[in-house]
Amino acid sequence: MMDLQLTDDQRLIRQQAARLLADRAGPQQLRQTVAAATGFDAALWRTVARQLGWCAMTIAERHGGLGLSLTELSLVVEAAGERLAPLPLWSTACAAAPLLSAVATEEARAAILPRIAAGEIAATVAWGDLGAADPLAATPVTAVPANGGYLLDGLVTQVVDAEAADLVLVPARLAQGLALFALERGAGHETRQIETLDATRQIGALEMRGLRLSADARLDADGFTPRAAASAIATANLGLAAEQVGAARAVMDLTLAYVGERVQFGRVIASFQAVKHRCARLEVDLAEARAMVLGAAANFANAEDDERLLEARAARALASDLLFRAAEESIQLHGGVGFTWEYDPHLYLKRAQAVSALLGSADRHLEAIAEHLLAEACHER
Repeated sequence: MMDLQLTDDQRLIRQQAARLLADRAGPQQLRQTVAAATGFDAALWRTVARQLGWCAMTIAERHGGLGLSLTELSLVVEAAGERLAPLPLWSTACAAAPLLSAVATEEARAAILPRIAAGEIAATVAWGDLGAADPLAATPVTAVPANGGYLLDGLVTQVVDAEAADLVLVPARLAQGLALFALERGAGHETRQIETLDATRQIGALEMRGLRLSADARLDADGFTPRAAASAIATANLGLAAEQVGAARAVMDLTLAYVGERVQFGRVIASFQAVKHRCARLEVDLAEARAMVLGAAANFANAEDDERLLEARAARALASDLLFRAAEESIQLHGGVGFTWEYDPHLYLKRAQAVSALLGSADRHLEAIAEHLLAEACHER
């Protein structure tokens, strides 16, 4: 049996993260960031990335990281999800750093990962199709060798934290397969923020038109396959699942607080049996989704790539469904005020709808799990 009890250190990490974000990423600060249209809170990012080392957690010690497990990272990402904290945390720690570790050369890892671990840079990945369960299947960027370097062309329509990132990792298609390139801020590419449903998470478009890069900008040695990046994609999905679990916890707490105060027909509505049942069902589902995320994180280091991805897909399917239902119930139980700007449930509903489409919908993840299991069954026969 897997022990999912948190250690004393892990509980302390979770408590400190929750305490900091409660103080620095409350509803008022979130609305100020949304109104400023900056996409992220730069001061808070400096605190968590440079002073607290959140991005260093799973980076190896030889690269300046803390060498911790995915469990510790999941705990801080969950805490950030509770507050919808406008930080490039997921894109840096759950997407970019794992992709570097998976496919970059040791020289490239030694050059970039210490900068991420130290909080010097925020990073992101320009996945070919941000809404696909296999985000590398349709890579719109092409690379052509030219004069000892490369020319990149293509438009990536959705890149998380594109304008906040100091470094963008770009998978591009060469004649012989996929390669990974690094775009430093000011490299000549164009980014523009696009308007989305969820104003608490910045999404931008990235365009390259004959962008000339030196040979050093290529991070892999001889190309890589989507299978080589499977571990990184699993980590990105698991990070999203942890974020969704955190957001679900927060919006459920909003709901419980409201129904405990709202009086209807002479009674607080929390005393109605139907309301109790709806809240209890969500609590059970939350415990299931959180256990799935923690179990996948605890088993990550010992699992094969296929198992990692399957467990991450299962966590995403559970967490996506949970967050949407928790936000939907919150809107309904708040009544008409739930979707007004002054109340918070609508922010979580928008996050639920937007994040459910990142790296594949719940249905697509379930389909991928079914396809894998059916293929295994057919092979065994």
